[in-house]
Amino acid sequence: MQIKATGLYRIMMASAAVTAVAVPHAAWAQDATAGNATQLEQLTVQGGQGGGQAMEPVDGYVAKTTGAGSKSATPISEIPQSISVVGREELEDRGVVTKIDEALRYTAGVSTEPFGSDPDTDWFYIRGFDATQTGVFLDGLNLFSFGFGGFQTDAYMLERVEVLKGPASVLYGGANPGGIVNLIRKRPQAEPAYSTEIGINNFGNAFFGFDANDKLNEDGTVTYRVTGKIAGGDNYSDYSEDLRGFIMPQVTFAPDDATSLTLYAMASALDQVHVGNGFLPYAGTVTDGPFGGKIDRDFFFGEPYHDFGRYDQQMIGYEFSHEFDNGWKLSQNLRYAHVDKAEELVYPYAFSSVPGSTDLARLGFKHDTSVDSLSIDTRGEKEFSTGPLDHTLLVGIDYKNFKLDQTQSSAFPASDLDPTDPEYGKPFPTYGSPYIDGVTRMQQVGIYAQDQIRFGDGWLATLNGRYDFINLKGESRLVGGDYDTKDEQLSGRAGLAYEFDNGLTPYVSAATFFNPLAGTRQTDPADPFNPLKVAPLIAEEGEQYEAGIKYEPTFVDGLLTASLFHITKQNALVTSGLIQEQVGEIESRGLEIEGKLNINQNWKILASYAYTDMEITEDANPAFIGNRPYLIPEHQASVWLDYLVTDGPMEGVSVGGGLRYQGESFADMANTATVPDAVVADAAIRYEKNGWGAALNVTNLFDKDYVKGCQGMFTCGYGDQRTITLKLSKSW
Repeated sequence: MQIKATGLYRIMMASAAVTAVAVPHAAWAQDATAGNATQLEQLTVQGGQGGGQAMEPVDGYVAKTTGAGSKSATPISEIPQSISVVGREELEDRGVVTKIDEALRYTAGVSTEPFGSDPDTDWFYIRGFDATQTGVFLDGLNLFSFGFGGFQTDAYMLERVEVLKGPASVLYGGANPGGIVNLIRKRPQAEPAYSTEIGINNFGNAFFGFDANDKLNEDGTVTYRVTGKIAGGDNYSDYSEDLRGFIMPQVTFAPDDATSLTLYAMASALDQVHVGNGFLPYAGTVTDGPFGGKIDRDFFFGEPYHDFGRYDQQMIGYEFSHEFDNGWKLSQNLRYAHVDKAEELVYPYAFSSVPGSTDLARLGFKHDTSVDSLSIDTRGEKEFSTGPLDHTLLVGIDYKNFKLDQTQSSAFPASDLDPTDPEYGKPFPTYGSPYIDGVTRMQQVGIYAQDQIRFGDGWLATLNGRYDFINLKGESRLVGGDYDTKDEQLSGRAGLAYEFDNGLTPYVSAATFFNPLAGTRQTDPADPFNPLKVAPLIAEEGEQYEAGIKYEPTFVDGLLTASLFHITKQNALVTSGLIQEQVGEIESRGLEIEGKLNINQNWKILASYAYTDMEITEDANPAFIGNRPYLIPEHQASVWLDYLVTDGPMEGVSVGGGLRYQGESFADMANTATVPDAVVADAAIRYEKNGWGAALNVTNLFDKDYVKGCQGMFTCGYGDQRTITLKLSKSW
């Protein structure tokens, strides 16, 4: 328990110190406007291409510029792939408090929380492929994870969440084929701004956050921002609780319009008793179990006093940019991140084999994981012309170094548990020797180039190329299992678009990708447990073809997109009996439609629809060929509408509501069991006046009891329960 206490103690003390520094500044700002209070408008710094920087606040719901699809501030309409952006205002309106996967519940083509709510992991599936470990980025640098060595980011520290759909290897190297989630943190701004908030939900989980931004010198060339939060209390499952927090200080030095340097650090920690979800049986959640009914959503399947999960996470980095007189702009991002994680829990894996019993059979699991991650990206940009062609050239090199040190062990069997009348505290078995104990390392160096070429009357061609060098190494402290493999990968993207004067931009593109896999595969089916008969995994590879249309209406502030895509993933890891083989191939084809509109100062709306047709085209098990992978719904749709009263006695009141639909999905690869579809409603009411605010958000308004997804017949999770969150805030 010392690790837990150390991490949270540092955050709490740092938060107290920052609050002590920030409050006098805040009080001075409040006194200066006493008697003449005015409501501050949203701070937005204009500049860069497309009328806004790629990392600045989004105006309402409609983002026009992104950096995810080009590594440079570029209008979304000019990226030859589909991109979705969730800005700070949308996060606030929908009441997203902590989890990033909650932020993307309304995003086309993204399936989040596939096993239900999971407080210590953000789960993302994009176009049907799991992006949780290899597809998450923070400020354009990969938060790569392997095993349990993953990082977690609190939504309160973010300015926006971007989703680049489809392969991103040509810009970022190895990554999930379905797309990436790029998290953009809040940054120091030119004008002073302070805010604080406090809230609690119906389970008794409360939070307090603060955000302080100001100048450090008179001429404003040095600015700072400190963001922090602490939260904790009960969760929706019986016995589950958590305590978490973070502190993120930043300083920006911008002596002129051509130069900027930002230094930042972040420390966060979590201590929890796990929720009881995600490892539940199909019979007992989707259908009635052998005990004659369904398991309660708040059922805790572990051992209350034999369960803990904690992490202690730190990051430090910088961002630098300088534009030279000759037109070249040099940018560099660097980040070092470290996390220590430890967990112990008990979970079910089947129904009991005891004759006549309807109890759940369980086992114990624990791990201790440490991660060190270093990422650096250096790039140069320049605009120039060659005859009738106007070029925006980007060239760069990036480096990623990931080291994971882990041990895993299990206790088998743990005592059975009656899901209708659980009895906890029975004798617990002794943990055996670790079955995983070693170090995994990955290094990746990539050299890349991009040329966006304008020609004719509205034509835009985008050409990308990248070459990567990858080294994967495993060092086991057990017998066998070592590997050391090197690989080289070439990836590319070509896109063509035409920009009409009415805001319509049709486009087509083709891209290739690769996704390195850490670990080994068995090579001898007759001797599957021999640790000496293994070979390193090779990278997944494939390509995507996409055609779409993007529309920025001239008569209203909005962005509408529609896209058709076809992704093929090869070298997929599949299991045949006890053997892991890389003989799988999966295709994902589909349609995505998304629209976001700031109709006027009163109305905002967003809507999305996604059709994802996935098919197993190669597998070690011939019976699976032609089937659809489990977990991913074929259809998803959502809509959110928000209205603000701007005059009269109700001025400052806003109301919002939304619907989320998930279609039917399969629970097994044999496609013999299905998870039913579901519609969930959300609602919000808020009041803001003179910097004061109150908000009441309700997710799953009618408390719909539904299963979110199943990854097999004993890995099912319930969807979110009704959650009522009350928040009070003050900004000045």
